[in-house]
Amino acid sequence: MVSATLDTHALGRLVAEARQGDRSAADRLIREHDRWVRSIVYSVTGRVDLVDDVAQQVWTRVWQRLDTLRDPRRLKPWLYNITRNASIDAGIARKRRPAALSLEPGLEPAATCADVNPVGSAIASETYCSLLQAVQSLPALYREPFVLRHLEDWSYAQIGEVLALSVETVETRLVRARRLLRETLKGKVAP
Repeated sequence: MVSATLDTHALGRLVAEARQGDRSAADRLIREHDRWVRSIVYSVTGRVDLVDDVAQQVWTRVWQRLDTLRDPRRLKPWLYNITRNASIDAGIARKRRPAALSLEPGLEPAATCADVNPVGSAIASETYCSLLQAVQSLPALYREPFVLRHLEDWSYAQIGEVLALSVETVETRLVRARRLLRETLKGKVAP
């Protein structure tokens, strides 16, 4: 699983240059993978409001640990593990915060939708928020493969590789995720 714009040789060179402190190489690695990292954060946490903070933590950890990446061809699985762990940590930390710091029940989804959809088109906004809430409500077990497949357009094999699952298990989880979404969205979103 190599970035679509970098072949294996170029990726290896870029990682080596970033390890040596080349700022432009580090910037390119971020540009090539930041959208993907943010998708992983969202797929694990289900929280749009955590994406920026966790992505920043991920990139900090990447630069601290870049020397531990032995094979640049394994960048995505290595990066996935760092991202997933940081996302899980952020979710646990958020649950430990006192309730007084969180939003009132019922306000959180609207705030999340406003953050993601600043244009706020009246027609699309309601559908968008319903879809976002439905995806957020999926258990992480199903949300992770769903986001990787439908937002990142990963193959079942790629998803299986980073989640350490068989292709059959990925397929089963995606079927269940879609079923849960259909049930959640029944009557809320026009077909």
